[in-house]
Amino acid sequence: MTRDQKKILKKVLFYLVLAIIVIYLLFPFYWAISSSLKTEAQLSMTPATLIPRDPDTGEISIFTRNYKAIFTNGGFIRGLINSTIVATSTTILALLTGSFAAFALGKLRFKGKAPALYTILAMTMFPQVTVLSGLYAVINALNLSARVSMIFTYLLFTLPFTTWVLTSFFRDLPDEIMQSAQVDGATPFQTFHMILLPLTAPALVTTGLLSFIQAWNEYLFALTFTSIDVEARTVPVAIQYFSGEFARQEPFGEIMAAAVVVTIPIVVLVLIFQKRIVAGLTAGAVKG
Repeated sequence: MTRDQKKILKKVLFYLVLAIIVIYLLFPFYWAISSSLKTEAQLSMTPATLIPRDPDTGEISIFTRNYKAIFTNGGFIRGLINSTIVATSTTILALLTGSFAAFALGKLRFKGKAPALYTILAMTMFPQVTVLSGLYAVINALNLSARVSMIFTYLLFTLPFTTWVLTSFFRDLPDEIMQSAQVDGATPFQTFHMILLPLTAPALVTTGLLSFIQAWNEYLFALTFTSIDVEARTVPVAIQYFSGEFARQEPFGEIMAAAVVVTIPIVVLVLIFQKRIVAGLTAGAVKG
C-alpha cells in the first residue's frame, strides 16, 4: 500500500468515525422530532418507522396538532416562563458572585486560599438527593416562595462550579496587568471591573451557559419545591404532569413535542455563544 493510499484510508476512516459520532449524538433529537409529529396510532406501529407514516396506507403523514396542544396548554406556557425566570436569575447571581470570588482566589493573596478552593470543589461532589431534605426544611422555616427557593437552591451547585472555573481563568491572566493598573492608580475593584473581567469573557460565557442549562433542566428540586405551589412549576415538572389534549392514553406525542420545544432554546444559545466565545478569545489576547 502506497503512502497516498494510506492517507486516503486514514481520511475515510476518520470521516466514517465522525459520521458515526454525529449520528449517535443527533439521532435521539431526530427521534424526538419524528415522534412529536406522530399520532398515538403511529407511535404504536410495529416496527417503528423513522418517518411518520399512515398506519393503513404507509404513506408519509405528519401530525402537527401535538405542537398546537402544548402551546394551548396553560401549564406548559407557565412552565416556560418560570424556567426562564429561574434559570436566568440563577445564572446572573452565579456569575456576579462567582466572578468576585474567583478574582479573590485567583489574584489576591490571603491565608486559607487552598483550603477554600478545595472546599468549593468538594461542594460540587454532593448528590442532590443528600441535601434535599435539609434544604426543604430550611425553605419551609424561612417561608420562601417556590421560585425564590429554586433560585437560591440552584446556586448551591452552579456557584461552586462557576467559581472554580473562573478562578483558573483569573489565575492565568498575567500579573503585569494588575501591576500596571495599580501603578496608574486603579483600585482593586476598578482593576477587576474594568480590566480583568472583560478579559475573562470566554469563561463568563461558558460558565454562564452551563449554569443556565443546569438550572433549565433541573427536575428534583423543582418537583419538591413546587409540590404545593402549582403556579411555580418549571418546564421539566410541567412536562411530567402533562396530561395531554388529544391522546386518551399517555400522551407520548405531546410529551415529545414539549421536549423538542424546550430543547430548541438551549441549542440556539449554544450556537450564539459559540461565536461569542471565539470572539472573546481573540479580543482578550494580551499584546506583547
